[in-house]
Amino acid sequence: MSSATLSPAAPDSARPSEVTVTDPAMVKRAVKAAALGNAMEWFDFGVYSYIAVTLGKVFFPSGNPTAQLLSTFGAFAAAFLVRPLGGLVFGPLGDRIGRQKVLALTMIMMAAGTFAIGLIPSHASIGLWAPALLLLARLVQGFSTGGEYAGASTFIAEYAPDKKRGFLGSWLEFGTLAGYIGGAGLVTLMTALLSTDDLLSWGWRIPFLIAGPMGLIGLYLRMRLEETPAFAAELDKAEEARPKVKLREMVVGQWRALLLCVGLVLVFNVTDYMLLSYMPSYLTSELNYDSTHGLLVVLGVMTLMMVIQPFAGRLTDRVGRRPVIAFGCAGFLLLSVPALLLIRQGSLLAIALGMGALGLLLVCFTASMPSALPALFPTRVRYGSLSIGFNISVSIFGGTTPLVVTALIGATGDVMMPAYYMMAAAVVGGVAVWFMTESARRPLPGSAPAVETEAEAQALRTGA
Repeated sequence: MSSATLSPAAPDSARPSEVTVTDPAMVKRAVKAAALGNAMEWFDFGVYSYIAVTLGKVFFPSGNPTAQLLSTFGAFAAAFLVRPLGGLVFGPLGDRIGRQKVLALTMIMMAAGTFAIGLIPSHASIGLWAPALLLLARLVQGFSTGGEYAGASTFIAEYAPDKKRGFLGSWLEFGTLAGYIGGAGLVTLMTALLSTDDLLSWGWRIPFLIAGPMGLIGLYLRMRLEETPAFAAELDKAEEARPKVKLREMVVGQWRALLLCVGLVLVFNVTDYMLLSYMPSYLTSELNYDSTHGLLVVLGVMTLMMVIQPFAGRLTDRVGRRPVIAFGCAGFLLLSVPALLLIRQGSLLAIALGMGALGLLLVCFTASMPSALPALFPTRVRYGSLSIGFNISVSIFGGTTPLVVTALIGATGDVMMPAYYMMAAAVVGGVAVWFMTESARRPLPGSAPAVETEAEAQALRTGA
């Protein structure tokens, strides 16, 4: 990275006094390192969701399959309850000591928690200690991921040139989809190749044990990165060590941005977890659909989303984040019921069309949020405020989606609950979009403009 000083008489009074000229090689490394960490996180979540029925039998023996599934999703949701605590620890720490150091720490903890699940004996071997240890491992995962997404999106956003922030940020969710596809593909392969007894006795451990090597690779990539230019500039402003940012400044001082963040993350994560985490189990438990075919449909939808993701990210740079997010909210409001009716029709084609429609709408969020959310907050509190807002919303609304929808269906008998839940989330997201400010092609709040070439910096310097 390099800086070019602007003329003090620059015509745009809101423009910072310096311009950051990005290093393309460093930007690519930052995107890869952030995306890989997200891929590992969601590889675990994907595996946990898609193999939930098997995990229920291993850790929560019961004669009632619904009770097993609820117990498994309960442990899944428990990890989200500690995410705000992780955000409260890692977010402010990232604003104090740097994004790179904290992201290396969260990578270690995520890998350790996932790897540990693969080593836990079954309920048949150690009784109640098995679900207790599973819960402990999930809590470690949840605590570490409390600082992961906010840090990774902040890292990419602060490295990216302003005009490509949407495109480069979209690769973070590309990593999410890659992790899900890796998890779903592995579970599908094991389900097809292994007998039920083998899957229950040892096969389920394989996906979790893979997290060890993945974590080491991710840690290596993150340790090779430099600190972001925006944070480095903040450090330069301090004559001594960077002072601790008070929690009050992160919350009360950013209350409006925090509310917008919670609303945007709500619609993003409710629809995300509904489609990618809950629907495979819905197809199996509520529609009695063959589990292997159901997973293959979801795998196909995620592959389609991966292909579209970078192009949608580039679109947000051209037309803006707000129009793309608004389109997604309107789509979920109008099409959730028709899409679920298609899915319930039961044929492979109908399920693929319904899931595909929801997947394409979800891309509106996956392509926009990694660049839109960091732009809500100034550099000084970006990691901390985003961690708090993001994790509160995910914990209350996103991660609990499978558990809440399963319970609602059980209480009401209405199998259309997933559609109604997504529609309600779309309304909240639409309100947030209405009040948010467009951030495409603009500098991050509190940061200097970021460009790709010295020529662009010179144009800013002269006001051309």
